[in-house]
Amino acid sequence: MLRNDAESYGVVTILFHWIIAVIFLGEILLGYLMVRTGNYALQFSLFQWHKSFGFLILLLSGLRLLWRMVNPRPHPSDGISRIERAAAHAAHGFLYLALFVIPLTGWAVASSSPLQIPTYAFNLVVIPPLPLAISDQAEAFWTMSHAWLAYLSAIVATAHILAALHHHFWKKDAVLLRMLGARRPAPVRPHADPLRIANKDTRS
Repeated sequence: MLRNDAESYGVVTILFHWIIAVIFLGEILLGYLMVRTGNYALQFSLFQWHKSFGFLILLLSGLRLLWRMVNPRPHPSDGISRIERAAAHAAHGFLYLALFVIPLTGWAVASSSPLQIPTYAFNLVVIPPLPLAISDQAEAFWTMSHAWLAYLSAIVATAHILAALHHHFWKKDAVLLRMLGARRPAPVRPHADPLRIANKDTRS
């Protein structure tokens, strides 16, 4: 099933979710490591990979947003309170926004840096800089914005993961299962009692 339905997420939505999530978490780790190595050749390579995956996140997030616009979400899972639903909407909204803003601020860092180091996306294509002022002050501003947004997003993503695990292991509902491609189990209907039916027919 490629598309979402009223009960479950489709394959396309699930792939977008998990691929972007893995790249996003990898980017946070890569961003942390690349500024702490003393090997300048390795640092340059790590920076290029970090920028490459950042542009990939931007591309995939744009495609995911378009897919979501033409493919409605399933109905909310049962047993979720209004507070949980509001918190989930807030977290999802923030993370959706972060998937665009964080790569754009990273692009702004490379564009405003006085070094003007070209960005080679996966060593295949050169990404042109944004039309921004070039200065040490501008680079510092965008670097700080990029870093703090990434850290804040990591906190929200961690809360999102913990909430999903809470629903799966504690509340034992289908919140996590639906994003793994599992459908909600159909409600079990009690079997008809033949004796009760016979009595009912006799009374009528």
